[in-house]
Amino acid sequence: VQLQASGGGLVQPGGYLRLSCAASGSIFSVNNMGWYRQAPGKQRELVADITSGGITNYADSVKGQFTISRDNAKNTVYLQMNSLKPEDTAVYYCNAKIRIWRGGPSYDYWGQGTLVTVSS
Repeated sequence: VQLQASGGGLVQPGGYLRLSCAASGSIFSVNNMGWYRQAPGKQRELVADITSGGITNYADSVKGQFTISRDNAKNTVYLQMNSLKPEDTAVYYCNAKIRIWRGGPSYDYWGQGTLVTVSS
């Protein structure tokens, strides 16, 4: 199983980016999917996550600014980031809890990280 993230880059303050992360491989089901970020010198933190049924959860710092969504048919999660601020600069990691066989446990998988830099 692999998670492939894309969509990071350099953007000016007030700009926007859309991150994508696709899960592939031998997958029975994908449960929660989410995005975390790690800024320089800081611990990794949850940005947002979403259940397979579409229930979302956001960090207080991004509520109203970021939107998480997913396409279950494609095993893909998205993060629409608007009104970006310099403090949003970080490496963004996608995460998915994946069951690889019926009745088995869910395992945590991580994408490789994509750098988002907000700077003028």
